[in-house]
Amino acid sequence: MAHKRITVFVLSGFLGSGKTTLLTKAIDHFTEAGRKPAVIMNEIGEVNLDGQLVAEEVPMSELLGGCICCSSRGDLAAALKELVTNEQPDLIFIESTGIANPIEIIDEVTDASLVFPVELKAVITVVDAPQLLELSRTSRGKTYRLMEEQIRCANLLLLNKTDLLPQSALQEVDALVREWNPYASVHFTVFSQIDMQLIEALTEGDAGQHARAEVKITHEHESHKHHHDHEHTHARHHHHTHSHVMAYTHFFERAVDSNAFEEFVSKLPKEVYRAKGILSFSDTASRFLFQFAYREMDFVKITPQGEVPDVAVFIGENFSKEAVRSALLRLESANE
Repeated sequence: MAHKRITVFVLSGFLGSGKTTLLTKAIDHFTEAGRKPAVIMNEIGEVNLDGQLVAEEVPMSELLGGCICCSSRGDLAAALKELVTNEQPDLIFIESTGIANPIEIIDEVTDASLVFPVELKAVITVVDAPQLLELSRTSRGKTYRLMEEQIRCANLLLLNKTDLLPQSALQEVDALVREWNPYASVHFTVFSQIDMQLIEALTEGDAGQHARAEVKITHEHESHKHHHDHEHTHARHHHHTHSHVMAYTHFFERAVDSNAFEEFVSKLPKEVYRAKGILSFSDTASRFLFQFAYREMDFVKITPQGEVPDVAVFIGENFSKEAVRSALLRLESANE
């Protein structure tokens, strides 16, 4: 059974890193390709200034006056539902505030995916390379730790503003980023300029092959020519791109035994640190919402509003989607 899902990307990165610049380029690319993008823009302030840079014809939902990962939790799901229902886009970009931790947003999006057809494909983090380098050499405070979290969660990393650093400094910040996240595809950029095929590849569900492709980034800004007159080609060590922070969504074709499912969840690999879903069990009358976190399970009777499929989402790092899928298919086949 095919389940048509709307692709969701999270754009992460600290304040001023270049997220909105990347967003506008991506919107232009997908629009010209005949796809319909939509945007959820999250701002701490009460006015969405960055949203002014997005073309008027692009559907956009604004989450203002708070951060998705804390005070605006719940609003994101409502914004996703509104866009899916009213606009029916092909893909949705969520641009988080500069102070958001992507893990919380991943959690919110996968919650939403249980009840309407969205699927988180990747976290794309834009890094202000000079700022990160300066913090690594000096203060290493809260901002530094937050940038580390934003980098650690990424499937695709843009080390931006690289025209402002000499080669030795680029190597230093590159090494730092790879220490935090050895799995993401990393690219040196100026003005967040990348080959959009890298993002196209993420929509296909397997970023690895495309992200390993060599991409040349040409520095276009004449005023920075004195920093270097060469192009950065940066795509080495890009293995298992999509097996880092990841979410696997499983749709059930038939009910499963509750005891067998509970045993399956209890034996999930330690790399799966969060799971949730809405299920029908073959040995119970009602449907259940299940939650799994910190190795603890919880099942609550639920009557979903509208038509909600039996579905489960598993979130973690470096776990085998195929192993989880195979185990669940065995549970389903046991009830044929």
